[in-house]
Amino acid sequence: MSICCPSCGSLRVVARNQGRKIGGAIGAVGGTASGAAGAMAGAQSGALIGAFAGPIGITIGSLAGAILGGLAGGTAGGLAGAKMGEEFDSHVLDNYECHHCGVSFSQTEY
Repeated sequence: MSICCPSCGSLRVVARNQGRKIGGAIGAVGGTASGAAGAMAGAQSGALIGAFAGPIGITIGSLAGAILGGLAGGTAGGLAGAKMGEEFDSHVLDNYECHHCGVSFSQTEY
């Protein structure tokens, strides 16, 4: 489906997706912060798993658990933020821009 500019009728229209980009960045930062808090639990779990290998296993398990906790939180937060940003793009922002005349507009759904 082609999107036409409501001002000039041009088909040279692109989606800006600013909400998705900003939402994904904010979600990733928030998710990483949340993941850092969860990293302590991950470190404890990793230490328990690595305990069979002695002190070195506990250290490596703790580090791996903390890193995985932060990565998992950042990824989950980034995905959630991007999805929320997509909704913001489609319902609130003028998400489309015409490259011919420069007008920004939103696509109304009927």
